[in-house]
Amino acid sequence: MSDIIRLLPDNIANQIAAGEVVQRPASVVKELLENSVDAGSTSVQLIVKDAGKQLVQVIDNGKGMSDSDARLCFERHATSKIRSADDLFAIRTFGFRGEAMASIASVAQVEMKTKQPENELGTLIRIEGSSILVHEQTAYPQGTSISVKNLFYNVPARRNFLKSNSVEMRHIMDEFVRIALAHPEVAFSFYHNDLELFNLPEETLSKRAVSLLGGSYREQLIPCKEETDFITISGYIGKPESARKTRGDQFFFVNNRYIRSNYLHHAVMHAFEELIPTDSFPFYILFIEIDPSHIDVNVHPTKTEIKFDDEKTVYAIIKACVKRSLGTHNIMPSLDFDYNVNVSGFTGMGFEQQNDRSERTTPSFTPKTFSSSDHVQKSNQSNWERMYSGLENNREEVYQESIKMFSSINGTEEDKQLNKDLLYTENTSTFQLHQKYIVTQVKSGVLLVDQQAAHERILFEKYMNMLQNKFGSSQQFLFPQTLELSAADFAMVIEMEDDIRKLGFVFSIFSNTTIVVNGVPSDVKGGNEKGLFEGLIEQFKQNRTDYKIDRQENLARALAKRSAIRAGNKLTLIEMNSMIDQLFACKTPNYAPDGNLTVVMLDMDKIGRLFM
Repeated sequence: MSDIIRLLPDNIANQIAAGEVVQRPASVVKELLENSVDAGSTSVQLIVKDAGKQLVQVIDNGKGMSDSDARLCFERHATSKIRSADDLFAIRTFGFRGEAMASIASVAQVEMKTKQPENELGTLIRIEGSSILVHEQTAYPQGTSISVKNLFYNVPARRNFLKSNSVEMRHIMDEFVRIALAHPEVAFSFYHNDLELFNLPEETLSKRAVSLLGGSYREQLIPCKEETDFITISGYIGKPESARKTRGDQFFFVNNRYIRSNYLHHAVMHAFEELIPTDSFPFYILFIEIDPSHIDVNVHPTKTEIKFDDEKTVYAIIKACVKRSLGTHNIMPSLDFDYNVNVSGFTGMGFEQQNDRSERTTPSFTPKTFSSSDHVQKSNQSNWERMYSGLENNREEVYQESIKMFSSINGTEEDKQLNKDLLYTENTSTFQLHQKYIVTQVKSGVLLVDQQAAHERILFEKYMNMLQNKFGSSQQFLFPQTLELSAADFAMVIEMEDDIRKLGFVFSIFSNTTIVVNGVPSDVKGGNEKGLFEGLIEQFKQNRTDYKIDRQENLARALAKRSAIRAGNKLTLIEMNSMIDQLFACKTPNYAPDGNLTVVMLDMDKIGRLFM
């Protein structure tokens, strides 16, 4: 039998390696930006076209490469940072395995221009699919420019797996934000389709965080600092009131390398325990400096996961550091944005003082009973008496007409009977229970309605109708409101601009991350229009995490959730009856969009059994 095992050609081996290293345009952005930072650049420019599918270009003013280094960087496992296996445990730079450039060149058309400051001429190299087309000298200023064009042009199956431009752009934005946050001492600029998205000067970490993540964090940053012989923690956490329902603004950097760690995230969450709701996530940017010999960064192709040799100690120090910062923030002066957390010291209160402070800031609630208020007791007694009062006989005619009106409602026989019973009465026996539930007498018993869940169902179906029929009425503002967003949120709003306008929002683009809101849906109660728009974005992100639903349904759910009547809102008799009528005009009246019940029926038999 003949031999069947053969060595792979270099171009195929590089394409296989690219499957690990280059998954999408954002992977190229990450590798090129990291190389520029490693080259000692003080200014880095990122240019992207067609969400990176057509072009990703990075231009820097770093130390550049010699002619031979420029050629060798496209070879597999060619690196300047590893000489022996021991070097793997002393790494403080980014790229070190020598796979990135070879992998990129195997699946794209690449052009590199580079020059060292001591050389008169630089080097120009053009590569397509691992094949060198041009290698010559050229005039070029100090630094390096790398253009990656038509990614996956020779691997159409991989290109077909790329998502929409908006999705790919969001991934690129994430990579840019992480690297720009980690290096506030470097000036970064970012252009997409010739539009400038960012122009960040060299600045402090606090200013860089606000520039990238939005002005809403300007007054929310708390310095966090801890130094031990084993590890140094520095950075910022957000005040408890800045916590959000969705993850996204949580950053860990180990030796300036962005990492993901659920274990360390749990340490921060534990420190915030009892200060934020259990379903919320605090903001933090935490830098961990540790001897490279205590970590292994080579456990994942993208190097976003690392291993610590003493993870429990790191956990304990992070938790203690965050707790101390939280315990002192209420007595600290306003944050000075010229303060550089990377070089300035921070001295907080002792742990005993911190614990006392935490206990004082933990909210406490005193339960109330019905007997504590004679007024409430008498009011409820009166409502219950009205509930059991007899119904007028002339409502039978209204009942018959209502059945015809709602005969198209789908559901089980039990559901249809519930609808008929409900519409039997537009009566004054309807009342609120603890300003949370609506109670009304119906023909066969008592109906309990969760006012928030019911209103969410009503609004959800209304907003879905708006989105599908492309209309939405708006109420305009006399004074427009300016809203600063994070880069990722801004990109998401632009992606969904048409659908947001269909819901009745009127807004315009003011700058790279700022919009001006001129109007909101006409049926939304006024008073906090800016908060409504912010809430829509946050709820949309939370839904995207919790459910697998399309964008329009997500938007309708998000706006319904954020604009629905909350528990604690007092309703008039007319408002309560109107809500019940609107609920049972819905296609699915018995359930809120998230699946929770909107109504519960207690018929006379069930009520009777309670007393047996």
